[in-house]
Amino acid sequence: MNERTFSVADAYKLEDPERPKWLPPNEVITSLEIQSGMSVADIGAGTGYFTLPIARAVGSDGKVHAVDFQTGMLDLLGKKLLEPNAPTNISLIHGTATHTTLPSVCADLVFLANVWHEVDDHALVLKEAARILRKSGRMAILDWRPNVQQPPGPPIDHRISAKTVAETLKLNGWNVERSGNVGKYSYLILARRG
Repeated sequence: MNERTFSVADAYKLEDPERPKWLPPNEVITSLEIQSGMSVADIGAGTGYFTLPIARAVGSDGKVHAVDFQTGMLDLLGKKLLEPNAPTNISLIHGTATHTTLPSVCADLVFLANVWHEVDDHALVLKEAARILRKSGRMAILDWRPNVQQPPGPPIDHRISAKTVAETLKLNGWNVERSGNVGKYSYLILARRG
């Protein structure tokens, strides 16, 4: 945990009714090219803003591993899973981006939404992603653009540009397949191991 970590005390911000207007989940899900039956590791799942729609997108034959190191976030997501018609293909996992506690080779997609700027050791995150990804798997990094004003989001000086993320990926043996803006304030990068 560092000064960039999103606090459980601010979890209500993740439920802001305006959020789908500036970061539409369906736009992100479409960009991720999620298919029925996939296994997805949602690292930094928070209260499930993306976890729930991803679970619906992968269907009953798919699986979503909702990983968060803050038990308070997992508790909030767990309450949503008790609601009627909640997806039943989500597992709550206590772990971090550098140590997910997931088994090796278990995911078709590793997804980090608004987490990259919070992490201290990006190389270690990429090493962990490579460990849990299947051979043909991809990694997706969604984070805040530094060239747009806030709120919402973290302070501008905490944000990391898509260009810098792409350079970090390349330096660590990943190939960027696609990079572009999503929503009003974010970018999305899709990459595979080289």
